Amino acid sequence: MDRSRGINDYEPGPVPSESRVDRYGFIKQNVSNSSAAEGLGKSREARRVRKWRKMIGVGGSDWKHYVRRKPHVVKRRIRKGIPDCLRGLVWQLISGSRDLLLMNPGVYEQLVIYETSASELDIIRDISRTFPTHVFFQQRHGPGQRSLYNVLKAYSVFDRAVGYVQGMGFLAGLLLLYMSEEDAFWLLVALLKGAVHAPMEGLYQVGLPLVQQYLFQFEHLVREHLPKLGEHFSREMINPSMYASQWFITVFSYSFPFPLALRIWDVFLFEGVKIVFKVGLALLKYCHDDLINLSFEKLIHALRNFPEDAMNPDILLPMAYSI
Repeated sequence: MDRSRGINDYEPGPVPSESRVDRYGFIKQNVSNSSAAEGLGKSREARRVRKWRKMIGVGGSDWKHYVRRKPHVVKRRIRKGIPDCLRGLVWQLISGSRDLLLMNPGVYEQLVIYETSASELDIIRDISRTFPTHVFFQQRHGPGQRSLYNVLKAYSVFDRAVGYVQGMGFLAGLLLLYMSEEDAFWLLVALLKGAVHAPMEGLYQVGLPLVQQYLFQFEHLVREHLPKLGEHFSREMINPSMYASQWFITVFSYSFPFPLALRIWDVFLFEGVKIVFKVGLALLKYCHDDLINLSFEKLIHALRNFPEDAMNPDILLPMAYSI
């Protein structure tokens, strides 16, 4: 498996200039008017933000103390979703990247400005394929694409053994929507080098060893938790490499609805990669009765195009937590 082809190529097409943008900055075609529901949501969100601000303190000063005192409260609140306005800061706190940043002043600037990378042309080629419908990354050579290039180039220099692989762009792109270049770089380092959880660099090394391991484990988990579906997959010669590779390579940031991907990332950064397995199993469980009646070609299509109701975080995530 070619490392650079971990994700399907995507060439962005023209985007209608009059399209509306959702709350996350993605172009959307259909706009529903639900101002009453939005008003209710905003008041609830404001209460949650107040709770979170109290929990983390000014600039995160109280975070470590609160986690030590009330780990179960922290876990419960993270699983409910981190308030969007605080996501960037909290992600840095729970990933260990804030500590890496403080311990390495000036390193990111050195990597971006003074070093060269063998992956520069590959990065440039893939930039426009990363979140092509997001306003921050749409402009060719615009601020979003420049920031994405800088982060990926810096990491390819920082860890030349890994260098650059296409799927890494979605991780870096997601992070850049919530924090500065330097913060995003150190969070990428924290993930791949294992500041808090097991290192993820094996997802991107030659031969994708960690992807192969996770797919092997996931196949056995499907047989254990969903034996009838596991048998059906065996009969139809379906294996997880046909549908789940990008789940692990991009932690669901490539093809999942953005609100769901963010909720998964909240938990992923705090609890580790097991949430990827749990969400994958929950998806298969939710669609079990439909999937078990499909033949090979229709199965492949269904496993790459889950129904909209299956992607509702308030339905899917409680199922995942219960596994």
